[in-house]
Order: sequence, then structure tokens, then C-alpha cells
Amino acid sequence: MNFEWSEDDARFREELRAFLDAELPPDWEELSRHGPGSDVQAAFSRGFCAKLARRGWLTQSWPREYGGADATPWRHAILSEEMWRRGEPRGSQYMNVNWIGPAIMKFGSEAQKRTHLGRISKGDVLWCQGFSEPEAGSDLAALRTQAVRSGDDYVVTGSKIWTSYVNGAEFCFLLVRTDPASKRHKGITVLLAPMDAKGIEVREIPSVVGERYFHELFFSEARIPADCRLGPEGEGWDVVGYALAYERVGAMRYARAALMLDAIAAHAAARGLAGDPAVQEKLGAARATVEAARLLSYRVIDLRARGSAPTADTNVARVAGTLCENAVSDLALELFGPGALEYGHPGDAYFRLAMTAGVAVGTTEINLNLIASRMLELPRE
Repeated sequence: MNFEWSEDDARFREELRAFLDAELPPDWEELSRHGPGSDVQAAFSRGFCAKLARRGWLTQSWPREYGGADATPWRHAILSEEMWRRGEPRGSQYMNVNWIGPAIMKFGSEAQKRTHLGRISKGDVLWCQGFSEPEAGSDLAALRTQAVRSGDDYVVTGSKIWTSYVNGAEFCFLLVRTDPASKRHKGITVLLAPMDAKGIEVREIPSVVGERYFHELFFSEARIPADCRLGPEGEGWDVVGYALAYERVGAMRYARAALMLDAIAAHAAARGLAGDPAVQEKLGAARATVEAARLLSYRVIDLRARGSAPTADTNVARVAGTLCENAVSDLALELFGPGALEYGHPGDAYFRLAMTAGVAVGTTEINLNLIASRMLELPRE
């Protein structure tokens, strides 16, 4: 098989790298230390994504009618790889492009498409996602936040936890239960909720991962207009399943892991450890996990480029990505020592962000369960 990039795709990658070299400030490494959820990156992403949009790069893989250029999913993969390799200067806007926009294209009304897709393609709007809840975690089907129809509004009561990218967000991709008698996957609805609605309170959760990375959201009879509902009432599980299939491989975090692995190898060489067979073996094993994550992600991109419906391959790729981040962060701690946990150390930013790998976009256990049921067709017991 031919794994080489086309001349056009290779040229695009080089142009993109040159653009990043020119547009990222000299102190970007320090600014990006807290990850894409920080205030700094939230503010920076608006101007940066607007520049990407003006070049036609931000949503190039979208259909032209929604602000894209009908580019292949491979172009989107290249964009994501180079962004994560440099600390994701798009901030939370990578979510907008990866899965929020596609979900609105698939299930949104014409009014919703006009309202949201144009802003996303121009890079001037920030979103967050209201999924996890206290005592539910990654078990989305156990959510209890309720939305009761009242005239032209839904009255929302409940809470969300571990919500990323809230700072500066104008909208929340919110999961609620509109049928109080429903259980599990039934009766769930998606709302494109404006964050300035009365009755929404935001509280920061202090975290070792990064500055203002996680938040709690509290909904105290918050009134969300009914025309913010995405898709039919009570059928939100289908919307979420479609969105998550795009989310799980949209963030090419393995590219960041590869860059960190290069830094670890350089550190080992500087300490005279490059010739140590044990160190070589560990570096090689970590590199293999990074390459596995990359190729398994490419498999999903290839299926998407061929027009295939989402499969459990997305879950396989996500687990591989988690394993590669864990392997690299564990190796960083082993070779750098306890100093890798200290703020300002060359390895600390990556090590802290890698902690989220097994939780973000569904825990590893959830993804393994989905692989077992959807790909291996194993019984539940």
C-alpha cells in the first residue's frame, strides 16, 4: 500500500507549518503551557482561527454550502496533526470544526445552520460541551439534568461537571433529559444552549491539569428557547453517537505525544543514556505506540474519506491514542524524574495534559466496552 501523501497534501502541510512559524508568538510555548482550555488560548484562538478562516483552512473539509471547500478528510487530519503538534492554538475551536459543526449539519434546522455554521467557519465563536454529570461521569445514559417544556422554552434544572472550555464560551452543546420517566438512552435531547441564559452558573474546579481547565455548570430553572433543540425531542442519543464518532479521532493528540517523545530522546542523549539498551528499548516501545495511534487514526480517516458510516474503529483509535499518551508521559516521568511534575519543567505541561487522555471523549473502559460489543460482538456477561 502507498502511505505517501499526495503532492498537494504535502505542499499544504509545508504551507501550514510556515504559517504557524510566522503567526505563533515567540513565547507561545509558555502561553500554551496550560493547554487549549486556558484563558490565554481562548483569547488567542479567536484571532488565530480568523486568520485560518481567511486562508480557507479552518473548515476546508466542510461542504462549500456551509463555508468549507469540499476538501478531503485527509486535509482536516493534516490540519489537526500540525495544530496539536504545536499545542493546539485553535483552543477549543477544534471541537467546533471536528464535531459540533458536523452535528449541526446533520441534525440542525435551516435556522440553526444559518446561525451557527457561518460563525464557526469564520472562527469567531467558542463552544463548550455539557455532557458529564456528578455520579454519572462517562456514563452519559445516566444523566439526570432535566428540561421541561414550558411554552416556547425548555426549563433546565440540574448540573454538569468536568466541563472543559467554559471560559469565553458563548454556547453549550448540552445533553438533557426531556422525559423524566425515561431511562438510559431514551428521552435524551440535545440543546444548543446560549451560555448567557439566566439561571446558568459557572464554577471553576481547581486542577493540576491546567489553569481554568475544568468547570461545574449549574442550571437553576434556566430557560433555553425551544428552537435551540438539535434534532427531535427525545432522540438526542442518535445525535450524540454521531457527534462522538467525529470527536474521538478529530483531536490528533498523538502528534503532541510524538513531539514530547523527541524531547525525551534528546534529554536521554544529553545525559549520556542514548546508548543504554534499556533506554533504547523504552524509547522504541513508546515510539511504536505513537505510530500505532497515528495509523489507526488514519484508518478511520480513510473510512470517512470513502463515505463509510462510523464504526467501532473510532473507539479502537481512541484507545490507541490513550495508550500512546500514557506511554510517553510515563517515560517522561521515568527519565526526567520527579522534576517532570514541577511547573516550568520541559516535560510538565505535556505530563499534566496527558492525565486527561484516559478520560476525555469517554473513558478507556467505556471505549473498550464499545469495542467488545460493536466490533467483537461479545455478550455483556
